Amino acid sequence: MSETFYQQATHAPESSFDVTLRPPAFSEFIGQEKVKERILLMIEAAGQRGDVLDHVLLSGPPGLGKTTLANLIARAAGTQLHTTSGPQIEKAGDLAGILTNIQKGDVLFIDEIHRLHPAIEEYLYPAMEDYRLDIIIDSGPSARSIQINLPRFTLVGATTRSGMLTAPLRSRFGLANRLDYYTREELAVIIERSAGLLEIPIRPEGALEIASRSRGTPRVANALLRWVRDFAQVRGNGTIDRENADAALAMIDIDAQGLDDMDKRLLEALIHKFGGGPVGLNSLAVAVGEDSATLEEVHEPYLIMQGYLARSPRGRLAMPAAYEKIGAPVPPSARPGDTTDDLFGGTAG
Repeated sequence: MSETFYQQATHAPESSFDVTLRPPAFSEFIGQEKVKERILLMIEAAGQRGDVLDHVLLSGPPGLGKTTLANLIARAAGTQLHTTSGPQIEKAGDLAGILTNIQKGDVLFIDEIHRLHPAIEEYLYPAMEDYRLDIIIDSGPSARSIQINLPRFTLVGATTRSGMLTAPLRSRFGLANRLDYYTREELAVIIERSAGLLEIPIRPEGALEIASRSRGTPRVANALLRWVRDFAQVRGNGTIDRENADAALAMIDIDAQGLDDMDKRLLEALIHKFGGGPVGLNSLAVAVGEDSATLEEVHEPYLIMQGYLARSPRGRLAMPAAYEKIGAPVPPSARPGDTTDDLFGGTAG
């Protein structure tokens, strides 16, 4: 059950549950203080000039609030939000249809913008810079180009893979922001707020227990809150306290550090089957019976952040914390103090 839990929590389409919990204003948005401060300053400056907000890029792992921030930017600027995603824009006509329907100052939010088709991206450049759209009609000898003038608008792009953005596209954003994982205390505040909105009785220690296992991600925290609520309702007294939270999360194999069954299977395979690495991602995926993209995008980021795993030019490596987690002796080559060359199996090249 828990093997796909975080997949669903971080990649599934947004549900009505998620939407009802979105903060309606920047004042209620918990965490990401530096990002909020920069965005609010830009909005205020643009308002004082009577100008349109510059384009904004939001990057970071899924579930950290990129879509929520796009909604808040449009609301704070007093304009309308138009939402789409990179894979949904399949041809130039799709982009033209979206851009010709926006008004001056509106916010166009493109989620997963790194997945835009290269040809569509080329059409987007003049729209972002010069607020015009050059469309080619027909093909062959009858082909002709028409130019459509656009109202000044703000593009908010969101990406979970900022490294896949092309340099020309990245350079056209006035402000690039990376969202970081949340602290346990920030998540506890978010969980208590969500519990209040959902009218769930919760104690501070219960919120902290859920927060500590939420992998630094509000979307995961809210998904876990919903599960613990059901558990407390059926097998507890209806109130989420530390005991109910611990029992509920243990039932879906999420331990005190937020690792689920697949995380632990990955570490065990890396250590017991591959001697701690280095080992290639595809070999590791076959060993645990999971898709390599799922391991790379869902499981590895948290394991690396927590110091259980490392990536090297030769493959994945188990760190000392991984050996301690599964109760295996830490080999000398994995202990702190070794040189990078020893840890990574020699210098590259």
